[in-house]
Amino acid sequence: MKKVIIYIIVIIAILIVGGFLTYNYMMNKSRNKFRAMEVPTTVRTSEFSREFVGEHNTFSQWRGKNRDGIYHENGLLTEWPTDGPQLLWHIEGLGDGYSSPAIANGKIYVTGIDGDNLILFVFDLNGKFLNRTVVGIEWDRSYPGTRSTVTVSDGKLYIFSSVGHLYCLNEKTLELVWKKDVLTDFDGRNLRWGMTESPLVIGDKVIITPGGRVNNVVALNKKTGELIWSSQGMGEISTYCSPLFVDGYSVPLIVTHTEQHIIGLNANTGELLWSHPQTNRWNIHPNTPLYADGMIFSTTGYGAGSTMLRLISGGKAVELVWTNNVDNQMGGAVKIGNYVYTSGHNNRGFACINWHTGEIMWRVNQISPSAIISADGMLYVYSERGEMALVRPNPERFELVSSFDVTLGTNQHWAHPVIHNGVLYIRQGDALMAYKVK
Repeated sequence: MKKVIIYIIVIIAILIVGGFLTYNYMMNKSRNKFRAMEVPTTVRTSEFSREFVGEHNTFSQWRGKNRDGIYHENGLLTEWPTDGPQLLWHIEGLGDGYSSPAIANGKIYVTGIDGDNLILFVFDLNGKFLNRTVVGIEWDRSYPGTRSTVTVSDGKLYIFSSVGHLYCLNEKTLELVWKKDVLTDFDGRNLRWGMTESPLVIGDKVIITPGGRVNNVVALNKKTGELIWSSQGMGEISTYCSPLFVDGYSVPLIVTHTEQHIIGLNANTGELLWSHPQTNRWNIHPNTPLYADGMIFSTTGYGAGSTMLRLISGGKAVELVWTNNVDNQMGGAVKIGNYVYTSGHNNRGFACINWHTGEIMWRVNQISPSAIISADGMLYVYSERGEMALVRPNPERFELVSSFDVTLGTNQHWAHPVIHNGVLYIRQGDALMAYKVK
């Protein structure tokens, strides 16, 4: 009898402890689910505040107006103080993410992750919190966080999650207008580190790459999400690349990278016009190609290098111009004058390349690997070690003007910087920083 009583007491104790642990687990799960819905903290480091009256840029997208990393600003600082430009404010509590901020109509749109929730935050240009919403689910596995930058166009926000969901939101209300699951709707195939593509808007179309064998690249009606055309392309999976639009030829072009090829499509019909092989060990090609002077520049990491193609036959075909071993993994490149500036991955070093010949003018073992943009004739280079550098373009030698270390934020220094209205925006994990560079 005594043993029975002891057994009963032990069972009751186990049930009580189990119930307590279950309760705490559920409460913590609930708290984690809604933690990102709290208002992020904005820390102001100056009294900087101004009205942005008359700002009518209704469009914003990945890497600037032409997706070439060029931000059309003027009057910017040609040199920074020793400890860097003035930090106007910074925001903490965004959650993990590698996406850049999108800026339009006096507002900043930036995404972050909380658990498996994709969160959209809205701030004004002084860093004041305006709004936020749970958009849907997001990548919470290897390197969790948001990848794709919001595209703003004609009162709509286009957001692509790494689980393959494309959302269209009303810019003012943040209400869902339409949604597509490109993995199920268009036989797409997800990637090892989650789909990554900043939606391209052309006229009435939004372009996305499901990477299906039949629906390789698709154009959707940007107002309704209905399919306009589907391109089989090369039938290869997508490869973390955001496409480029090229106009001025006999047909308008969409240029992008899939698993093993650079491809050119007719933007009106989706017809595959040309393809050119470019591979690396893992077939990972995140960099948006550059277009200038009738040529397409593409660079990819893991030792593969850079390729230059010339458009011929009115854009309906290409020919190889040159290749070299400068292998940027995911930081992009910019063209200034007759030269392109980028950094290497396996073949380390920041480099200057002759755009027309592929000759490597110089390569230095500094600020590399890195993401690069340009404004007002200068290069803004953000290294994976957290160094933000101001570099003067010079085909004769590497010319570092100023630099400072980015110490706020979390995880990898992978997000591409943005410049808008004389302010340099740097996203580092759960933090967004605004520096005065004018």
